[in-house]
Amino acid sequence: MRIVEEIVGKEVLDNSATIIGKVKDVEMDLETKTIEALVLGKGGISEGLGLSKGETIVPYDMVKKIGDKILLKSGGE
Repeated sequence: MRIVEEIVGKEVLDNSATIIGKVKDVEMDLETKTIEALVLGKGGISEGLGLSKGETIVPYDMVKKIGDKILLKSGGE
């Protein structure tokens, strides 16, 4: 899916512009063809070598904006 290809690899920033990871996968609902969540890797050399198993799951409804980077909503939004 083209949208998934454009999202994977983007940096994800929290509402204070702190990088929390890079998108390494996307969870989709294949019946409705909608994105359900982003799977973030922690980044760094260890992940590049496949040694890091740390993942963060971000529900897609927490995404505020997607551009060059992905910006998440604050808790009150």
